[in-house]
Amino acid sequence: MTSIIKIEGVRKVYRTKEIETRALENVNIEIEKGSFVSIMGPSGCGKSTLLNIIGLLDLPTEGRVEILGRDTKNLSDSEMADFRNENLGFVFQNFHLIPSLNVIDNVELPLAYRKGVSAKEMTERARNVLEKIGLSHRMRHMPSQLSGGQNQRVAIARAIVGSPEIILADEPTGNLDSKMGNEVMEILHRLNREEGKTIVMVTHNEEQARKTDRIIRFFDGRQVI
Repeated sequence: MTSIIKIEGVRKVYRTKEIETRALENVNIEIEKGSFVSIMGPSGCGKSTLLNIIGLLDLPTEGRVEILGRDTKNLSDSEMADFRNENLGFVFQNFHLIPSLNVIDNVELPLAYRKGVSAKEMTERARNVLEKIGLSHRMRHMPSQLSGGQNQRVAIARAIVGSPEIILADEPTGNLDSKMGNEVMEILHRLNREEGKTIVMVTHNEEQARKTDRIIRFFDGRQVI
């Protein structure tokens, strides 16, 4: 299998005038294309920091991050933004939908930053992904009119509307009850199984993690398994 993500010797240190916090220490990970990987560990162990580095939302203090065969170290800010928009989809615990936009406008948003995508194509692609996750009948509703599970499904639709190869999910069921959480997980598994999406998920849920291809465990910023 081909590695789609390579993390080599990554350290992340946050410094203030008084304190130095080592969030990650000598992390080495390869993630295969088409796999579903869970990252687990206690709060504050560096899980979300690692996900942010993979997602190019944060930079390592040291080390190398290669995604889709590209060394990301020397990308400019604009190149990094374009690479992120074209290849990575994000799903967060708190949804991060824009409350003043309706469902379809939220889903279209990543495409607004793509060059050469017409308004007609944006709407068509957004409709297609909303239909895929069973929310096409809610496309004109506002986020405040939806349940937590529905909002997370909208967030997944937004994450996949640009057809990214990689989906990064940070505690995607953390704010949901078990029924809605299971529905969200089924969508992620379907995207992995049927569309070959590579998924990297931070979770505290051991049961959900056991259903993925691989669990990577962290403790105090270090990979332990």
